[in-house]
Amino acid sequence: MRRKVLDRSLWSAQGILGSVFTAIGAFKLLGSMPTLTRAFQWPGELGTRMTRTIGATELAGGIGVVAPAATRIAPVLTPVAAVGLDTVMLLAAAYHLRKKEYGHALLPVALGALAAFVAWGRFKAIRR
Repeated sequence: MRRKVLDRSLWSAQGILGSVFTAIGAFKLLGSMPTLTRAFQWPGELGTRMTRTIGATELAGGIGVVAPAATRIAPVLTPVAAVGLDTVMLLAAAYHLRKKEYGHALLPVALGALAAFVAWGRFKAIRR
């Protein structure tokens, strides 16, 4: 019973992370810089290369947090992708905290916590 609840919780978290990061990553990777700067402000400061790199990382993480577990092809990549997303979110939170944008740090912290949960749960499942 407990294992079933944990598995459902993990799949829910993976669905949320996959949806959010696939969409936002694609937007950062493919959107125009003026549009991204209006939406987020920071792309104007960090530049096109960094914005596109962040977008590509988030897009890959969004796919990676779902696809390997769903297809059962190299499922160890799911928690690895979750660790990557957690790292990106920790860096995003640190960026906003450094700029004293405390409200903007809340979403990266929440998404990072969700990614850490997936990493923990899926690494735990692999060890079984």
